[in-house]
Amino acid sequence: MASTPPLHGDFLVIGSGIAGLRAALELAEAGSVLLMAKGPLTESTTWLAAGGIAGGEEDEDASGLRMKEVLQNGDGLCREDSVRVLVEEGPRAIRELADWGVALEPIGGSHADSPSHPRKRTHALTSAKGPIGAEILKVLESRARARRSVKMIYGAIAVDLLLESERVAGAVYLDEKTGELRDARASAVLLATGGLGQIYSETTNPPGACGDGVALAHRAGALISDMEFIQFHPTVLCAAKSPRITFPAAIRHRGATLRNITLERFMSRYHEAGERAPFDVVSRAICVEMQKGRSDFVYLDSTGLDPDFVKTEFPQVYETCLKTNLDLTSDLAPVRPAAHFSIGGVDADVNGATTLAGLYAAGEVASNGVHGANRLAHNSLLEGLVFGKHTAAAMIAGFGRTGPLPSPPPSAGREAPPSHSPRPAGEKANHENVIQEIRNLAWRCLGVIREENRLREAVERLERLSLPAAARLTRRQIEDQNLLDVARLVAASAEARRESRGAHYRSDFPLRIESKPPAHSYISKNSPVFFNR
Repeated sequence: MASTPPLHGDFLVIGSGIAGLRAALELAEAGSVLLMAKGPLTESTTWLAAGGIAGGEEDEDASGLRMKEVLQNGDGLCREDSVRVLVEEGPRAIRELADWGVALEPIGGSHADSPSHPRKRTHALTSAKGPIGAEILKVLESRARARRSVKMIYGAIAVDLLLESERVAGAVYLDEKTGELRDARASAVLLATGGLGQIYSETTNPPGACGDGVALAHRAGALISDMEFIQFHPTVLCAAKSPRITFPAAIRHRGATLRNITLERFMSRYHEAGERAPFDVVSRAICVEMQKGRSDFVYLDSTGLDPDFVKTEFPQVYETCLKTNLDLTSDLAPVRPAAHFSIGGVDADVNGATTLAGLYAAGEVASNGVHGANRLAHNSLLEGLVFGKHTAAAMIAGFGRTGPLPSPPPSAGREAPPSHSPRPAGEKANHENVIQEIRNLAWRCLGVIREENRLREAVERLERLSLPAAARLTRRQIEDQNLLDVARLVAASAEARRESRGAHYRSDFPLRIESKPPAHSYISKNSPVFFNR
């Protein structure tokens, strides 16, 4: 496929967010590393992360409580070995960041910082200099650039994984600068490509979050797991031509309220904790109120808080809002939910090993059971940091997949949706229209509240969609095909799970299935969705 000589390295890392960069630093101790990045650091989801990073516990009691919280929040689908790695290795990983120059401080002193934390905590940390994700990436990239064994390839868009003798041996990528296809070959490949929020019309994710790693692994034949679990951030600024500003849960914890279009407070009708309820509960409540009021948003009201407190406790959010002519001390902020974090992804064990030999996954692209059915606040950066290093160590040691692979039952139901199914005859495919339709379908049918008819509509419509052929392969073409492939996986998985669990809520099946143990969903290009513990 490639027209120019291949690149060779001992290890190939696809993705340059927190998981990819941390992995590259670890792998560089054992061999040569090719680090493939679509663009600069500012395009990474990590760069936008401003909430904080969990894992600052230094004593056994605090770590034990943290593990209990993660397991409880995961609603029965956490894998304890993965959670244990996250909690036990977290403090060391954060101390390492501090040693490298990332200035960290507790979030807002000692107040509770997430709707899932039942008591006051000080374990969540943020950067003293600016958005924590950006500060971490600057330090990690600087250290990676200083390693002679790390070759950073910018403007490289992975097209497909290379398979040789039933093993992943690298990837084909588009060199955006030259327009040529090249091979990057390695003994082990790590997917660290981040999330897939761009399948939705409303998302906090940057434009490049197209589910690249999930699509690559799926086309190669890997198992994909728990794709129905998408976490929506409940309070995202909804204003024309404004950035997708996310208002942290802490601002609601300190007294900001939610009001519907008639300025009535409503959260007490949905949860005893009111505005302090978990993300998924708040998101559903907002959607119901929007539907009742036939509005596109509700209001976040922080005008009752002391102005100096708002400015000093939430300076980044306050200053960003001012740039959109919104003063949080005197104005109501129009907010609505938006797709925020993909909990499912490429099925991986505690060491990051996938169901394909030679292929590993870490960070948001991976589904290793660390979040279960619902991510606990501030665990995404920690996951990337911890499992970037942990998975790299497994790659160096040559660890393969542990335990038996999940397999579908003999009668697994209808066939999996095709990856490139054609449109009906006579239906013209306009590229931009197809992408807009994917995003609108996902938001309307695969959003915060789901039900059978709309899920079926999404599955059937996505199966019929296809992108028009292009004379020349571009980044846009690759990303958009990935969007379509991944949207199909989310739709099929959401339709198959006929219960409400964690971040997946169905109005027609509002309760968990209690008659049998919780089970993960799986799908591959060779099998439809099936469930296995």
